[in-house]
Amino acid sequence: MNYNSSIHNLYYEWWKNIDKFIFSLIILLFVTGLFFSLLSTSLLVSDKLDTNDYTFFFKHLSFVFLGLVIIFMISSINEEKLFKISPIIFIFSLTFLSLVPIIGIEVNSAQRWLDFNILPRFQPIELVKPFLIILISLILSNEKYTNIYFKYLISFLITLVIGLLLAAQPDIGQTLLVFFSWSVLIFISGINVIFLVISCLVLSLALYFSINLIPKFAYIKNRILSFFNTETGTHNAQSEKAIDSITSGGFFGKGIGEGTLKNRVPEAHTDYIISVISEEFGVIAIILILLMFLVLIYSVFKKINLENKERTKLVLVGCVSLILLQAMIHIGVNIRLFPTTGMTLPFISYGGSSIISISILSGIILNLTKRRVS
Repeated sequence: MNYNSSIHNLYYEWWKNIDKFIFSLIILLFVTGLFFSLLSTSLLVSDKLDTNDYTFFFKHLSFVFLGLVIIFMISSINEEKLFKISPIIFIFSLTFLSLVPIIGIEVNSAQRWLDFNILPRFQPIELVKPFLIILISLILSNEKYTNIYFKYLISFLITLVIGLLLAAQPDIGQTLLVFFSWSVLIFISGINVIFLVISCLVLSLALYFSINLIPKFAYIKNRILSFFNTETGTHNAQSEKAIDSITSGGFFGKGIGEGTLKNRVPEAHTDYIISVISEEFGVIAIILILLMFLVLIYSVFKKINLENKERTKLVLVGCVSLILLQAMIHIGVNIRLFPTTGMTLPFISYGGSSIISISILSGIILNLTKRRVS
């Protein structure tokens, strides 16, 4: 009886203090992903093929339920405890990431996943990103060290280690995402703009020479060249099919289950989900999804304006920037603004690692935006 009472009190306190509008937006985005997973990639296709295979949808559903549990756990713990355990979790996740080049499994010519048999296959970088945001924010807001350039150096070296581990997989998309997130955090912390520009130039030159001098990175050069040459490249052909699907869908789409992109492009339910949705439901559906993202980001920024703690501001900016950057890259690839990167759309794309990562970010956001009990 006492146990049930304590669970009830915990839930009551959580629900009383949580920002219900932000929580509702997060749930709405997850439900939207489930909706398109069922109707666009499972239900209609299964009916047409006279089968009852809803494997993708049920896997997606199970990961969303796990994600909701993670959101509740992270958002309900004490803020100070969250900041204390985050560096520890970061070290564990970084250890997993360092194991990828050694024991990672290869899928589509990329070695990015770990598979321990007892656990589902997962990408360690998806666990690293949320806690990297917290760690960098803690470093930049640390009052023990007053030399801000020393803080920049430490945060950069940590980011560089992650970038090198990602480059070894290779995964240039996540590498750029991690460095962009670091750039946003140090910019918000009040860095000299000239220093930031110099840092970006150095990173750009390092990327340029890596692409041209290291054989393992030759695929990046090939993707960039094929991006500008519309007649060559497998990944370029996939992007062409994606943008053709968006065009053919028009404003209101072809109708549920009438799209063909999901059958013509591998991993369409992850890397090209926005094109799949646009083909069947039209550009209007994409506009509504973008509006949900923008309202979520705006709602979090409203909370940031009311926050006094520097570290909390940095974490919240880092979390929403990571979501926004990933969404921008995903959409940019689908409309051929960027070369193919294999980036999922937060909340919407199928993929266990991606859903767990966005759930952790959502839990952190809800934790730091909830009403403080004095």
